[in-house]
Amino acid sequence: MSGQSQDGFTPTGTIATAADRRRVVFATVVGTTVEWYDFFIYATAVGLVFGQLFFEPLGADSALIAFATVGVSFLFRPLGAFLAGHYGDKLGRKTVLMWTLILMGAATALIGLLPTYETIGIMAPILLVLLRIIQGISAGGEWGGAVLMAVEHAPRKKRGIFGASPQIGVPLGLLLASGVMALMTVIAPGDQFAIWGWRVPFLLSVVLILVGYYVRRKVEESPVFTELAARKEKARMPIAQLFRKHLLLVIIAALVFAGNNAVGYMTTGGYIQGYATNPEGAIGLERGPVLWAVAGSAVTWLLTTLLAGWLSDRIGRRTTYVIGWVLQLVGVFTLFPLVNTGEIGLLFAGLAILTIGLGFTYGPQAALYAELFPASIRFSGVSISYAIGAIAGGAFAPTIATAIVSATGSTDAVTWYLAGMTLIGLVATLLLRDRSGIPLGPDHEEEQSVSPIYGLAKA
Repeated sequence: MSGQSQDGFTPTGTIATAADRRRVVFATVVGTTVEWYDFFIYATAVGLVFGQLFFEPLGADSALIAFATVGVSFLFRPLGAFLAGHYGDKLGRKTVLMWTLILMGAATALIGLLPTYETIGIMAPILLVLLRIIQGISAGGEWGGAVLMAVEHAPRKKRGIFGASPQIGVPLGLLLASGVMALMTVIAPGDQFAIWGWRVPFLLSVVLILVGYYVRRKVEESPVFTELAARKEKARMPIAQLFRKHLLLVIIAALVFAGNNAVGYMTTGGYIQGYATNPEGAIGLERGPVLWAVAGSAVTWLLTTLLAGWLSDRIGRRTTYVIGWVLQLVGVFTLFPLVNTGEIGLLFAGLAILTIGLGFTYGPQAALYAELFPASIRFSGVSISYAIGAIAGGAFAPTIATAIVSATGSTDAVTWYLAGMTLIGLVATLLLRDRSGIPLGPDHEEEQSVSPIYGLAKA
């Protein structure tokens, strides 16, 4: 099939038909769900057993050290983003996505086979951290490719809802990770969970990766990249061009995500799970009910993420984000008062309210980011902005929260920390013009290169 796309360019490969687009949406949802399941299963295990199994012999701050390993992976996300951005802009989105999926799955499965500190001593946490680093590299490269496959295949007026498809991989991954872990607390109750039950969710990654690989292999390459390749217009040094011409834009885009990510990592980073189930803490709830509550909140997060993507196609990315920041602020101030009641129903309510704002500040992100950067360096732009935002936001949010509660004996300061991050995200959003519907094809590089930052004519 040939002809002109809604973005005004004519791919030399196949233009995305309705069937192609459905296949892309399905593949991005499956692939990102598998990736984030792998990533979040680690954080969930940290909140439940890793402190005891891998770090407890290291001293009284074992829980703090364990949560710090969640953040360590974020420090390597930029490496994954740099590699994926470079090769994604030169070799294609699809190739990079296949490799990130395999890399993540292999690391996750190996974690499930690791001996604990009791068996091999200090090598246990060292190997665990090395595998977590590999997860971080993979996660850094995954997101940019997935969102561009979805958004660059989408009709112009449906980029928000198409872009929300890889975004729901986060709540779906959290739902799957929490659900499988909760199921294992039933199958392997009490000490059995710490002995072998936690390993099963990691080993299940092998099956999920095979499914994800099969689905992604059947998806066509992005039509934008296909046209760039045919014209031989791929950037020779995309990352160098990105930082030379668009550095400020990368920083602002990163701060938009940081505002969402810091708050989201209260659950995806395992903090609430660990805080609520700590037998020496103020609440001391059972693992199973807390994990089911987190899984339930992942459903509300999924629904609001889709709603926000759809809404952004109608009222614009920027307006949708502003609504989301207000809702997220409400969620931040209600979270701990509800969690600290020690009632599982109210804990779920606190998480569910929080996820409304999280969905509204995450659903439009794929379309927002894709519309910020020129076609020839877009993979590098979205991947690196996302990776830097992850470091500034969620990387050490659980560690910071743990340290704050340890120092003050209260969660009040954690609330103000999360509120501050939300306001940073709001300010960063207000600095950007809404570019909803801007042409994404290589014919429009000049228009795409005009800075979306208020007060700047050129990036």
